[in-house]
Amino acid sequence: MLKTLLSKAIIVTTTQLTMILIAVASIFLVFILIAIVKMYKLKAENKKLMETNAFKDYEESNKDFGSGHLYGDN
Repeated sequence: MLKTLLSKAIIVTTTQLTMILIAVASIFLVFILIAIVKMYKLKAENKKLMETNAFKDYEESNKDFGSGHLYGDN
């Protein structure tokens, strides 16, 4: 009796399995959509930061970085 009860409890119908798979797929779809939206927001912010003067000043200040004491040209 315990064996038949246990075997009936483990059986999952195809309808139940389909519903579970649809739920899991929709959760992952939401996560993928959130990641895509964040990617576009970060890309837009990066483009805006690249156009500012702060990035150009940073590039100009690091042009002479190679001539330090680490390279032996004191």
